[in-house]
Amino acid sequence: MSIFLKLGWYFRREWKLYLAGVIGLILTAIIGIVPPRIIGNVVDGIDQHTLTARSLTVYLVIIAAAAIGQYLTRYLWRNAIWGGAAGLERTLRERLFWHFMKMDATFYQTYRTGDLMAHATNDLTAIERVAGGGILQFADSIITGGTTLIAMMMLIDWRLTIIAVVPFPLLAVVSWYLGQKIHVAFRASQAAFSRLNNKAQESISGIKVIKALGQEKADVKDFNQQIDQTIKINRRVNILDSLFDPAITFIIAVSYAATIVLGGLYVTHHVITIGNLVSFITYLGMMVWPMFAVGMLFNTMERGNASYDRVMDLLNQKSAIVDQKHGLAQRPTGDIDYQVKQFNYPNDAGTSLRNVQFQLKAGQTLGIVGRVGAGKSTVMKLILREFDNYDGQISYGGHDIKSYALDNFLPAIGYVPQDSFLFSNTIRENIRFADPTVSQATVEAVAAKSDLSDQIAGMTEGYDTQVGEEGISLSGGQRQRLAIARALLINPELLILDDALSAVDAETEAEILANLKAERADKTTIIAAHRLSSVMNADEIIVLDAGEVVERGTHAELMQQHGWYAKMFTRQQLETKVEGAVQ
Repeated sequence: MSIFLKLGWYFRREWKLYLAGVIGLILTAIIGIVPPRIIGNVVDGIDQHTLTARSLTVYLVIIAAAAIGQYLTRYLWRNAIWGGAAGLERTLRERLFWHFMKMDATFYQTYRTGDLMAHATNDLTAIERVAGGGILQFADSIITGGTTLIAMMMLIDWRLTIIAVVPFPLLAVVSWYLGQKIHVAFRASQAAFSRLNNKAQESISGIKVIKALGQEKADVKDFNQQIDQTIKINRRVNILDSLFDPAITFIIAVSYAATIVLGGLYVTHHVITIGNLVSFITYLGMMVWPMFAVGMLFNTMERGNASYDRVMDLLNQKSAIVDQKHGLAQRPTGDIDYQVKQFNYPNDAGTSLRNVQFQLKAGQTLGIVGRVGAGKSTVMKLILREFDNYDGQISYGGHDIKSYALDNFLPAIGYVPQDSFLFSNTIRENIRFADPTVSQATVEAVAAKSDLSDQIAGMTEGYDTQVGEEGISLSGGQRQRLAIARALLINPELLILDDALSAVDAETEAEILANLKAERADKTTIIAAHRLSSVMNADEIIVLDAGEVVERGTHAELMQQHGWYAKMFTRQQLETKVEGAVQ
């Protein structure tokens, strides 16, 4: 019963709705007592030759009225209880989805997408069943079972009733034992579903890579193995689940046998009438559902309990990024002072950044270059507050970035990574994602700044072109330029381009950078790149190696140092000339 206690917060909130449902169940059960008794009277009337057309008509009218009454009361409890269950599902879905929105990068490194989707689908469905079917099974087993037992004792014979219900305690023992087993088995089943769901999500998302490397058969084999493992785990759940019905059927059979034997003796000895026996057997038949409900209740509760624990495990995870309750409610502007002595990724013993320092005045451009894995993206992530566990301080406009309210700080930053995520929508809607209310003229203006407008004009549907899932219908360069346009739409105080021009040619890159320089003369820009031509016009360039700044200066100053930057720039210029000569 612990799941009902865990959901007590919701039942207390919606007590009026559930009270209406329980009242509807009580009325349904009371009205349900009438037809079996009327049937018994009809049988006695036939047996005693006292049934008349007038009395039969009265009996039929009473049964019809009872049917109409049960129709209305059943509508009442179904609407109330199932409505309450739907409300719980909505509440938990909203809470879980909002929790996903607030969680940090570490959370998403710990939990994979397929696992999170399984929590948001199967687990929430199992919890919803507790608030719907579980409440119904719990209340109806008590109400219908209780009223029927009272009717059997008061309207028929208490001794016959006692004999009929003697086997019932066995049901509680069986339900308790199987319920414990099902709780463990169902938690394993949900975990297996999460793994299978994650495998399917990864395979579908990575279908291009799978096909390109010819790994279709291997991936299908791996998927089938996970299916077999999931089926094996679910088979144990189904075996335990299937034991409920035979146990209940056996208990009911024993009750029927005892009723027929003892009831037959009572009829022959004139203790009860044949009509009473018919009514009693009908009442006993009405006890079948409450008994099944008890078995189903344990099943529903254990499934819901396991799922609730899994969902609560997620909701109890705390983000390491703390949004100050009384944080600065202003848009950050001004100079950036980046002073990070050391930063390590969570659960990583290695040092990712060490003694990275730079000052960037408003309106300036900073270039960050270095080998793959040198720490360029890590510098950006700390500015974006993806991680706060560093030794040092990052200030923006004279204030520590941790002191800003996130809702004011993040909207001031336009971030474009190398692989930007595009939504399965039109080009227009992807560009104006941050502000769906902007005009078409504004959309076209930022598209022009990212050197994308001419290509959009050449598309049949123009800005209404569907980009497909994750922008699959666009080239890599088009996706990057669309992402830049989306970032420019919010007119950010700080624009971060994290190797965001890697998929465009040198000529397009130069055009975009020229547009940015002209449009963002008073705004700050940080550009991380492998192609050094992207940063050569920056006010300052820092060269990272293994998380440390090994060179810094303007392009001209770095070329005079004859270090890594000068060698790499010369090599890239030579490669560009060779490629031009070949073409």
